[in-house]
Amino acid sequence: MAVLPIRIVPDSVLKQKAKKVHAIDRSIKKLVRDMLETMHVEPGRVGLAAPQVGVPLRVIVIGIPEEEDIVLINPQIVRRRGERIIDEGCLSVPGYTGQIKRAEAVTVKGKDQNGKELRVKAEGLLAQALEHEIDHLNGTLYIDHPEARETLRKIQPEETGL
Repeated sequence: MAVLPIRIVPDSVLKQKAKKVHAIDRSIKKLVRDMLETMHVEPGRVGLAAPQVGVPLRVIVIGIPEEEDIVLINPQIVRRRGERIIDEGCLSVPGYTGQIKRAEAVTVKGKDQNGKELRVKAEGLLAQALEHEIDHLNGTLYIDHPEARETLRKIQPEETGL
């Protein structure tokens, strides 16, 4: 396993639409292990998308405190419910946070690292993390949302993001 470097803006991989994973082989399983290790290296990290480590594939990992880690390959949001405005940050946009509209709840489908079909129903922080990381797979950063750009603010080093 390895801790991978996080890509930051303006790295072009962050603006690309990630490619679908067609086969969950040894290289994908290694990528997942490395992404999980990278995500857990610093406290406060709750999610990571493959493009953030320079790999333009549709793979995300989520690690909510006191919850089991979630791995999703080729994730898709199939349902959104409600709306809320929250402060959001990003490892790929260090030093800033902004307010963004996110769903109160989402349902996401995808596969785990063993190819098993998953459906995740989420609220709160988990819903936010899923939307945020899936945005990365579509080449979208939270700062690309108009409301985030208008509310962007510099943060102190101890404040963290997704």
